[in-house]
Amino acid sequence: MKFRNFVKTEAIKVGLVSTEKEAVVRELIENLVATGQLQEAEKENIIQAIMKREELGSTGIGRGIAVPHTKHASVSEPTGTVGVSHTGVEFQSLDGEKVHLFFLLISPPDRPGDHLRALENISKQLQDDMFCRFLKQSKTAEDIQQVLEEADNA
Repeated sequence: MKFRNFVKTEAIKVGLVSTEKEAVVRELIENLVATGQLQEAEKENIIQAIMKREELGSTGIGRGIAVPHTKHASVSEPTGTVGVSHTGVEFQSLDGEKVHLFFLLISPPDRPGDHLRALENISKQLQDDMFCRFLKQSKTAEDIQQVLEEADNA
């Protein structure tokens, strides 16, 4: 599954202001709500679902990257965004390092294959050091969108 199929460009956030795990998740979810990708009434439920997933094990996978995700009945298709923190966020990552790059994903429970394909694409691309470096150095949402488009087209 390509980034264009689930990353909502208008919700991309460069310069996350939050410095704590749940606050970053909240900031990214609020961006999705503000851009009409998620319903305001479902915001708290989705945040809690993501935090419950985090209790199973941090989605901070190391190298300054986290992929918080969940399945939620309020979405009809995989929906997500990207966030960049220039200062870094303590996210209980596997390597103990702060996280600078976030890929947040919410998928409908009845489409587990789509959820896995989206996570697989994220994981595959995040193995590319150049891809990660360009995203972390991005100054605008448009910069991030361009990097994602190049990855989709490669």
